[in-house]
Amino acid sequence: MKIAATYENGNIFQHFGRTENFKVYEVENGKVISSQVIGSDGMGHGALAGLLADHAIDVLICGGIGGGAQAALAAAGIELVAGAEGDTDAAVEAYLKGELVNTGANCDHHHGEGHDCGHHGEGEHCCGHEEEDHECCGHGGAGCCGSEFSGRNVGKTCRVHYRGTLDDGSQFDSSYDRGEPLEFICGAGQMIRGFDAAVADMEVGQIVDVHLEPEDAYGQPNPNAILTFEIKNLPGSEGLTVGQQVFLSNSMGQPVRVTVTAKDDVNITLDANHEMAGKALNFRIELVEVK
Repeated sequence: MKIAATYENGNIFQHFGRTENFKVYEVENGKVISSQVIGSDGMGHGALAGLLADHAIDVLICGGIGGGAQAALAAAGIELVAGAEGDTDAAVEAYLKGELVNTGANCDHHHGEGHDCGHHGEGEHCCGHEEEDHECCGHGGAGCCGSEFSGRNVGKTCRVHYRGTLDDGSQFDSSYDRGEPLEFICGAGQMIRGFDAAVADMEVGQIVDVHLEPEDAYGQPNPNAILTFEIKNLPGSEGLTVGQQVFLSNSMGQPVRVTVTAKDDVNITLDANHEMAGKALNFRIELVEVK
């Protein structure tokens, strides 16, 4: 198990998005066996969640943190304990004793970490490839694809037509209906794993039908991706209603679709799980061109 804490002069640094150093603790059987300080290498807040994921961090302890960064960490499967302060070593020991809890502390002194809730118009489609930003998920999140594929098309720009359906036969997306093939780099992580794998060794003009279980699509719903914020710390959330879908900006500046699942006078709960999480998907894929 690895725990990272925002770090400055021995204490918990209070602004996640501006963190220059993390102290990383290796833990076995509830005890710290080693620790080291790692730098952010000059990265801005947009890359910090990815940096932690790349170091296989399981838990982040920090002070203030924005809503977008919380969503990015949740997508990466990193447990968040926000609102900590004081000595870093002491905070980690308190966590291991079960005495440190996540307060959901929100860093609301600036908007650099995506503290705004962006309303997008009706008709935004969400398909098996997240066409809007070519990003299937966060670092290491459920349903992410990698570059482990082999085949004639891996690393090449592919253009495909596809139709996506659920097991009941209902269609959830189709490039045919839009009249424009989808373009992506095969094996580069722009697609869900099963879609990438299907295209990896296709020939131009070939049509294949594939059935993807959740593990090769968007994974199972992640309970850590259900986030509760104080409404006052999430500008734009005042007028949202339960069931509405909107976008937050994550720590990398990318839009993350969330669904409002609960709201009262003080707090709002957002589910950042992909709407296809937990579902088996079917695709008919036609390879149109390879560049």
